[in-house]
Amino acid sequence: MKNNESNNISGKPRREFLQESAFGGIGLVLAPGLMSSSVNDLENNNIDSDKNNKMSTRNLGKLKVSALAAGCMSISANYGAPARPEEGIKTIRKAYEKGVTFFDTAEVYGPYTNETLVGEALSPFRNKVAIATKFGFQIGASQITLNSRPEHIKKVVEESLKRLRTDRIDLLYQHRVDPNVPIEDVAGAVKDLIKEGKVLHFGLSEANTTTIRKAHLVQPVSAIQSEYSFMERSVEKNGVLDLCEELGIGFVPWGPLGMGYLTGKLNAQTSFDSKLDLRSSFDRFTPESLATNMPIVNLLNRFASSKNATASQIALAWLLAKKTFIVSITETRNIPHLNENLGAYDVQLTASEFKELETEFSKLKVYGGRMNAMQMTFCE
Repeated sequence: MKNNESNNISGKPRREFLQESAFGGIGLVLAPGLMSSSVNDLENNNIDSDKNNKMSTRNLGKLKVSALAAGCMSISANYGAPARPEEGIKTIRKAYEKGVTFFDTAEVYGPYTNETLVGEALSPFRNKVAIATKFGFQIGASQITLNSRPEHIKKVVEESLKRLRTDRIDLLYQHRVDPNVPIEDVAGAVKDLIKEGKVLHFGLSEANTTTIRKAHLVQPVSAIQSEYSFMERSVEKNGVLDLCEELGIGFVPWGPLGMGYLTGKLNAQTSFDSKLDLRSSFDRFTPESLATNMPIVNLLNRFASSKNATASQIALAWLLAKKTFIVSITETRNIPHLNENLGAYDVQLTASEFKELETEFSKLKVYGGRMNAMQMTFCE
């Protein structure tokens, strides 16, 4: 594969519980029998069969990972019913075969079940990959609240280690900032875990620049994870992306395909399950918004046709070309979509093409907020 790294072109209180479908895996539980016997029947051989199909690495702080990452959440929850576990494991292992060495999960995805799935899938080659997971919630039977107290962080890590079948977490994120716990205390707890060898690197998700700076003074932050895509540019406007560059922190976009928007596979007739698909409550995904945002997808499709690519690949290639410290989470639950997403690595955007994309996008308006109002209260 070609190396893309040279393409750098430079209301309610927040602690009140979150209802089902709140965000990022909260409250959506997998069907019974996730880790069925069929998982153990999977073939473990030929895992390195695509030895020549590798991609270059990028740095998240001092953590070196593949230029594209595999987000595992959608295998288990949030975008419809969960995939069959054996198919999810096959997809994760195929990502590794194709050169992905960075896998993203969280305790709240499922909850818990996605970490278990990832641990099973990656166990044959654990020492060849980096695993990111997240803390930040008190998960109850009927409600979920924010909880980043140091003693809770350490408890969560012990439980995540068991589910992930590992002795260390390569990158540990605070999933959402807890306003009732000073970020210095959070960073201090993670620093203790790093000293113990149970965690290797520290990250924050959906944090603002002030929080990032405070945390970084206590324990160097390796990565920031926030939503970022061709159509969702908040981190360009709030200073987070610039701060990452200033401090040498990596940036990991979640939703790099606009939660499916930029695949070109959604339209005004697309329906979303109100119980299983978090997008059903987002005004960006109403029939009206899906129709009025179509010019953005059309723009990507025009570029895709000239590059022998797909809209998804252009959207991911745009992020690859944006900054060399960006490592996108490519989220999928099946191998055909995985192959399409990873194919973005071979799409080369020239400086003039990148500029044209930016110029044309600047003429367009994005309709609808990126999440609903309740969920946005958990983003700084």
